[in-house]
Amino acid sequence: MINLDKELYKKIANDIFTCDSPTGYTDKALKVVEDYLTEFGYSFERIKKGGIKVTIDGLDNTKTVATSAHLDTLGFMVRSITPKGTLKLVEIGGVATPSLDGEYCKIYTRDGKEYTGTVLIDVPAVHVYPDARSKERTVENLEVRIDEEVKTKEDVIKLGISNGDFVCYDPKFEITDSGFLKSRFIDDKGHVVLLLVLLKYLKDNQIKLAHRTKIYFVVYEEIGHGASMIDNDIDEYVTLDMGCVGLDLAGNEYSVSICAKDAFSPYDFELTTRLINLAKDAKLSYAVDIYPRYSSDVSAALKAGADFKGALIGSGTHASHSMERTHLKGMENTFNLIYLYLTK
Repeated sequence: MINLDKELYKKIANDIFTCDSPTGYTDKALKVVEDYLTEFGYSFERIKKGGIKVTIDGLDNTKTVATSAHLDTLGFMVRSITPKGTLKLVEIGGVATPSLDGEYCKIYTRDGKEYTGTVLIDVPAVHVYPDARSKERTVENLEVRIDEEVKTKEDVIKLGISNGDFVCYDPKFEITDSGFLKSRFIDDKGHVVLLLVLLKYLKDNQIKLAHRTKIYFVVYEEIGHGASMIDNDIDEYVTLDMGCVGLDLAGNEYSVSICAKDAFSPYDFELTTRLINLAKDAKLSYAVDIYPRYSSDVSAALKAGADFKGALIGSGTHASHSMERTHLKGMENTFNLIYLYLTK
């Protein structure tokens, strides 16, 4: 079993997690990834609709495999400006909105301005509103209180804020001394970081991959068409995304989860079985599960008509699309499984 470079993981994670990247507003975070790829000595290309592709020759280039992680996250856009000078919102992706009441946020305008604010229920004061505790925390009932002297819609417009601007809430990123990574957007920034650490490991140790390998950093996964643009020469595709934890699922925060079926389709039987056997033979901590409320970049590519064997693995992550948490042990098990897959 290869030891995950936890200090490097923490360093890259701090840069990736603290750079806002909701679907549709990912250029700044892509630049962070590109800077690391350049530092590690890799060439890469930008995909037209966004995202990054790294192509690495292998010992046998007659077969092409792929892996990926998605950099885009959940978020909001401004739906409208209220007469009293607050912002009404529309969701980007399926966020657990009750968890957002009281979150600090940033508003990014089209002309490059940046403002801070707080996401709040529209009846926020217990001493004022009789339903402050009981009103349902839906996106329709949430709004942004801007940290500027605004009292009217016109005041907000004068700041340069308008409908369609992006609203990004605080990820609350932290890695504890006990090894827990807790933050919003572990789905899927946790595995973006993992792939960058893997690329550094391969370069430092001059390790050749078994086959030509394409590594994608995807930016439209949260709304369903992330890897729909995947190249048509790929024979196998193992994406990295969060493993689900809860109910009757076997996955946990310390293991690599292997998904046998999601809401769209069973994953390829032979490839999934091969991954299970790799994990078993290496004595990795792993779990096999079915995710009935989940879809991945492999699913997006298959829906777009791609022809390959597909599979999904990832570190078990608690409280998905809310205040997420995993452990570096889970990331290390995932690191080892994708390494074994790419080098065997």
